[in-house]
Amino acid sequence: MRTGRGLARLGPLPWIAPAVVLILFVVLWPVYEMVHTSFLRISASGFVRGTAGFAKYTKLFQEPDFASVMVWTVIWTIAVVVLTMLISLALAQLFNQNFPGRRLTRWALIAPWAASVLMTSIGFRWMLDRTAGVLNTVMVDLHLINGPKDWLGDPGTAKPWMVAIAVFVSLPFTTYTILAGLQTVPGEVYEAAKVDGTSTWQTYRLITLPLLRPSLLVALVINLINVFNSFPVIWGTTKGGPDSATATTTVYAYQLMDTDIGESAAMSVVNFALIVVMVLAFLKVSRWNEES
Repeated sequence: MRTGRGLARLGPLPWIAPAVVLILFVVLWPVYEMVHTSFLRISASGFVRGTAGFAKYTKLFQEPDFASVMVWTVIWTIAVVVLTMLISLALAQLFNQNFPGRRLTRWALIAPWAASVLMTSIGFRWMLDRTAGVLNTVMVDLHLINGPKDWLGDPGTAKPWMVAIAVFVSLPFTTYTILAGLQTVPGEVYEAAKVDGTSTWQTYRLITLPLLRPSLLVALVINLINVFNSFPVIWGTTKGGPDSATATTTVYAYQLMDTDIGESAAMSVVNFALIVVMVLAFLKVSRWNEES
């Protein structure tokens, strides 16, 4: 009896304790180690040589590539997320209609999602290869270009291709998230709109989009976090090169690890802070959504 009363006093703690311990060791402990490492002087062989204070952050912010990497990360994230959301919205609207072969096309859309992102990126890298890539072969045979191009060797052509690949692998999840939202919209709402004489565009703007807001918010925030942290697409195509011309902050942190582990940790801390800002913005927007 006493044991039962003692457990009752603990409330839900015995049930949530395993999850709390897991969070402590899997999430909070690595974050602590990351922040702690950013204040240390660590040799190339991995030995701690003492504290560094904020020297690693100062060194990071003074890196000649830091500003360009930050700008490209912002451009990369916005471009991929906006294109993914627009294309997925159109695809979800299409897949919500009845047409022959709808089930087959829905299954086909899962393919980029089912495959490894790194494997997909490497496949595109082979396709875009200067000497053996199928794209150069086809375009030369069709006389669209005079000779083979190094699509991924030049940042001017590599960046658009990286955005296209990231959109390609992001479409399945986003499309199905929006499609799930579309299928929850009651048909009676559209029938009432027809009776009121509402045009197709007005129905879409005044009824469909507002009712899709929860699904759009979920898709938007998850895409923002995933794209911002994206590593396989960039590493599988250009590895952030040449130098750091196509690197985002995540890839740049990995590149810095070869020369300075503390500076790499400082870049990771900056990344983590930016993600926290995104999550707080999402919570604020979610609160606005609930009030609306």
